[in-house]
Amino acid sequence: MKVFYHGHAVVKVETEKHTILIDPYISENGNTDLKADEAKADVILLTHGHNDHVGDTFEIAKRNDAQIVAPFELATYLGNKGLDAHPMYIGGAHEFDFGTVKLTQAFHGSSYTEDDGTIVYTGMPTGILLTIDGKTVYHMGDTGLFSDMKMIGERNDIDLAFVPIGDNFTMGPEDALTAAEWIGAKQVVPVHYNTFDLINQDGEAFASKVKPGKGKALKPGEYIEL
Repeated sequence: MKVFYHGHAVVKVETEKHTILIDPYISENGNTDLKADEAKADVILLTHGHNDHVGDTFEIAKRNDAQIVAPFELATYLGNKGLDAHPMYIGGAHEFDFGTVKLTQAFHGSSYTEDDGTIVYTGMPTGILLTIDGKTVYHMGDTGLFSDMKMIGERNDIDLAFVPIGDNFTMGPEDALTAAEWIGAKQVVPVHYNTFDLINQDGEAFASKVKPGKGKALKPGEYIEL
């Protein structure tokens, strides 16, 4: 299994049978190596409804006939647009043919802004625990630091975690280091930074401060094999 980072909070998981995209913000993302009109996915996982996470979900899902997994209100919104969307909620897990998804808490917001400026409420924001063939990837979504991260780390054997470090909208590097310690992942990759001026950070500096051997800043298009 290969797990790619594609800039901002975009993550791709490739297995022998499936390609899974998480938060595919591509066409308006100046910090990605992907092209929205070429992106392939069997499954799209969404942490919450903000436009910089839903991104190009509509186009990619339609072109690839991809299944979407998202928090209930967001899944309902997408389903009403004619997409195949499976609804879930925080604390719930479901076993799919590609693996098991469980949604966790994330302290943030969640709404989708349509082209005319209308803001649609899309439920609670979440993190995603994705388990495939005994390996668990934790995409924390957009979140601030919260103490239940300790419980998530204690109850799950996390092989790889994607941790937001951008500050302003999410945790900054200092809080993200605490989060990394609490979740106890074997490898930690910083995300949600350097896409906009407000969230410019030094990913390498963050990675160097994570416990030895655990932090790794990936450039867009690089991957970790599990």
